Amino acid sequence: MSAVEHRVLHGTALRVRSGSATHVGRVRDHNEDALIAQGMVFAVADGMGGHAAGEVASRIAVEALTNLVEHPPSRPEDVAEVLREANRGILQSQEDDPEQRGMGTTVAGLTVVDAGGREHWVVFNIGDSRVYRLADNRMSLVTRDHSEVRELMDAGLIDATEAARHPMRNVITRSLGSDPAPSPDVWVLPPTPGERFVVCSDGLSNELDDREIMLVARKYGDPQIAAEQLVGAAVRAGGRDNVSVVVVAVDAGEGDGDDDADTAPRTGFLRR
Repeated sequence: MSAVEHRVLHGTALRVRSGSATHVGRVRDHNEDALIAQGMVFAVADGMGGHAAGEVASRIAVEALTNLVEHPPSRPEDVAEVLREANRGILQSQEDDPEQRGMGTTVAGLTVVDAGGREHWVVFNIGDSRVYRLADNRMSLVTRDHSEVRELMDAGLIDATEAARHPMRNVITRSLGSDPAPSPDVWVLPPTPGERFVVCSDGLSNELDDREIMLVARKYGDPQIAAEQLVGAAVRAGGRDNVSVVVVAVDAGEGDGDDDADTAPRTGFLRR
């Protein structure tokens, strides 16, 4: 799969390219992750629970997010409403099929809204899938895990080293498929030339530390290659879970970037 390019207008011309990859890993017998990298919607959902139904929950989440491709959001609340729609869909699927009861999914990603007359990123998450941002040779974790170990860390009861091996490290405190519906965390960020986002399931972040993720993500100019290399590194490091990655690159200036950009499809990222 080649990188996908979009044209971004934000005062000056910017280009957004993306790449994605997923792998079942070395331990699981099927992949319960789902992802989307369409239009200006980039997200990963990590399904779990039920009778082999985690992939059903993650698929419902991604299908709901597809609505943002067809009907781009004009405010962050529109994104939150789509996630509530996904939650309703998962609950309805559980009701229709008792074997799916208990299924759910995390979700994390980013899309675009018009904030104050200019386009901005909206980053969102529910659960422990993550969105990282790389800029100026530094990487930051934009999202905040909804997990037991995150709460223990916030309370000062454990540190990051202890969290990595804590027996409750995989216990999440929010997921789609809950009643009442979980509240997503949402951040609004201005687009910045040269920035890069990594959207991932915990199959990546549990195998590679933040520095390893940063080094791989910035090593490869093509976001598709970067996504594939990140997934491959996580599998080689253990692959104890499904691993899914979307890499989003923001390039400065019309005509800058990789040589293959001219052959990539373009869509408008315009003020509404």
